[in-house]
Amino acid sequence: MLFWIFVAILTAAVAAALLYPLLRGAHAGADDRAGEAAVYRDQLRELDRDRQQGLITDGEAEYARAEIARRLLAVSGGVAAGDPTKPSARRRRVAEILVILCLPAIGLGIYLDTGSPELPAQPLQARLDNPGNDVGILIVKAEQHLAKNPDDGAGWDLLAPIYVRNMRLGDAEMAYRNAIRLIGPSAERLNGLGETLVAAADGVVTADARATFEAALKLEPQNFRTRFYIALGKEQAGQYPDAKGDFEAILKDSPANAPWLSLVKQHITLNSGPPVAIAPGNPTEQQVADAQAMSSDDRTQMIEGMVAGLDAKLAEDPNNIEGWLRLVRSYTVLKQPDKAGEALKRGLAVFPADSAGGKQLLALAAELGLSTAGASQ
Repeated sequence: MLFWIFVAILTAAVAAALLYPLLRGAHAGADDRAGEAAVYRDQLRELDRDRQQGLITDGEAEYARAEIARRLLAVSGGVAAGDPTKPSARRRRVAEILVILCLPAIGLGIYLDTGSPELPAQPLQARLDNPGNDVGILIVKAEQHLAKNPDDGAGWDLLAPIYVRNMRLGDAEMAYRNAIRLIGPSAERLNGLGETLVAAADGVVTADARATFEAALKLEPQNFRTRFYIALGKEQAGQYPDAKGDFEAILKDSPANAPWLSLVKQHITLNSGPPVAIAPGNPTEQQVADAQAMSSDDRTQMIEGMVAGLDAKLAEDPNNIEGWLRLVRSYTVLKQPDKAGEALKRGLAVFPADSAGGKQLLALAAELGLSTAGASQ
């Protein structure tokens, strides 16, 4: 019932808003005609005074009276204001009928055909009781349950990957840690936590993430995903021989048709020598093939050119945290610690130490052994 009352009030408000210009126009037209008729009546009185004073002859007065009378009849005597037979009045009447009757009737017909008038009101609690496929409501319902039952490890375990899919990485980390604390570690939970930490760090395998993956590997030694992240963490930390050995072991143990073989081969090439290992970003297959065909000096020159190009791009557009992370890592691997420290300082000038980007830069500096003294000032 409240719904229909609301609909009636809303319909009346819309009709009033549409009728106002029409009614205002009708009144304005009537006011204009009344004013014009008053002018003509004043002219008749002035004509009588002029005649009495002898300013005009009787013939001239009669001629002028006939003309003024004709105009007066035209505005007030021929067709009365508001006469429904007048064309403009008829058009207004049709418009008023359309607004008052037809538009509400059309709207109601469309709603009855396509809407759900029989559907009862659904307050929040009702939606929580029957969430259907609404992921947002499912999350709210799970959060309400966990607020009352914070020791429900299975609930945290169920909610953590949902948080990840919705890019709520901070909440996902909390959920994974609660699940691990309450119902114990498993390879799946530890890998989920590790990947969440990597995603929060924009692809950097932080020390915390690497330790998490190493714990997962102890529980499931042949998990290729876990082994890949550990090898990637070693690569990012500049431990190229160890990283190459890990990637080669993954390649050896993987099935012949494994979808990750191409990526693993690229990382084996990248870790085959320091120059190739520090190529900024993810190199294309063509770049990897070109690097394999080059001599050591040529590869070094190519990579130094890539790093210099990245540095120049960051000077023009510094709002790129991934670029600063790559630049700091690249200068470190090129054994140019002064340039790495300078890049770190420049990056922290754009992304302060207390920001998300600044925290990533400081974490990378700690992994690479760079001094942060004065860099975050």
